[in-house]
Amino acid sequence: MLMPTPQEPPVSGPGPRVTPRPGPVAAGDGLPAPGVIGIGLAAVLTFALAQGSWQWFATFTGVTLLAVMLAFQRRAEWTPDIRSPYMRGLVAYALVVGLCVAVALAPLLQRRAWLFPMPATRGKCGLMGRYEALQVKAALGDLAGSDGTALAFAQDVRAREAVADCLAATTTLWLPVYGVGAAVLVGAAAWFQDRARARRTPVAH
Repeated sequence: MLMPTPQEPPVSGPGPRVTPRPGPVAAGDGLPAPGVIGIGLAAVLTFALAQGSWQWFATFTGVTLLAVMLAFQRRAEWTPDIRSPYMRGLVAYALVVGLCVAVALAPLLQRRAWLFPMPATRGKCGLMGRYEALQVKAALGDLAGSDGTALAFAQDVRAREAVADCLAATTTLWLPVYGVGAAVLVGAAAWFQDRARARRTPVAH
């Protein structure tokens, strides 16, 4: 009895076979976003390096990080599932944006009473400035009357530094409130926007 001879698979052509590669994965489809992590760490580093009063460089840093975040961060496809990768990415996105907003607002909160309305705190910080001015004069003792111009300048500088440090300490305590508020607003706006975009996009069959 003759055994059937195994047949070789047909060759489509004389050239080498090419194995098709999988298509590229779309950005933001459930993948980790290194941009969110990097921007968040940069904002936290800004907080860690901030000593004394908040300076305007913090505003520049916050605005720059916010611009990078909005320009390059992509969110996953919208889904109503609260445990989905989209929801996790949205929470991270909103919190990092809120952190950037808090960093950018810090100097304004310290220097603008209309944005940070706490008259009692500002009055107490003013008393701290007056105390530092008296400390400068007391440190000179009998030499305080030798150069009134220099003494007045030194008192003014120390008083402003003391007031700025006092306001910065209070501002830092309240910055999380502004950051969380911004995060809630940004997260809600992004969720509604992504939902509307998903409903307008036709489903591929």
